[in-house]
Amino acid sequence: MIRFEKRGLLKKETSTYWPAYTFKKTNYKWFIDLPEYVINGGHQEDLEMKEGAKELLNLLAAGRKVVSLQIDVEPFEGADTLELLRLCEAPKGGGWYSLKTLHHRDFNKEIWLCDVALFIFGDMPEKIYIKRLSSNII
Repeated sequence: MIRFEKRGLLKKETSTYWPAYTFKKTNYKWFIDLPEYVINGGHQEDLEMKEGAKELLNLLAAGRKVVSLQIDVEPFEGADTLELLRLCEAPKGGGWYSLKTLHHRDFNKEIWLCDVALFIFGDMPEKIYIKRLSSNII
C-alpha cells in the first residue's frame, strides 16, 4: 500500500521507496513535473529550475529533454549529496546547496534550489540525496 506523506514524498508501508521526480526541458528551460503543486495553488512558472539546478539538469540529461531523479532526505545507495550552505531571504527564497560529487566524481558546484523544495520536503533540508534514474529520449 502506498500513502502520500505530508512532505510530498511517496513511501511504501512495507519497504523503503525513494520517489522519482521527472524534469522536462521546454524552450531551453527545465521544469519539474509536479502537477500537485499547481493543484494546490502554486504557479506553473514557479516550477522552473534555474541557476545551478538548470546546469545540473543539463549535465544529467546528456542532451535529452527529460530526466528522472530519485530524490530523498534519507541516504540511499548510489546517491550524491546536496548539502545546505545557506537559506535565501525573500523574495528569492530557497537555498544554496553544495554538490561536491556527481556520479561519485568531483563536481564541486553550488546549486540554488527554489521554494518548490519547501512543497516537496516541508522545509529546506540540511541534506538532499539525488540519483539519476534515466534519461529518456524525447
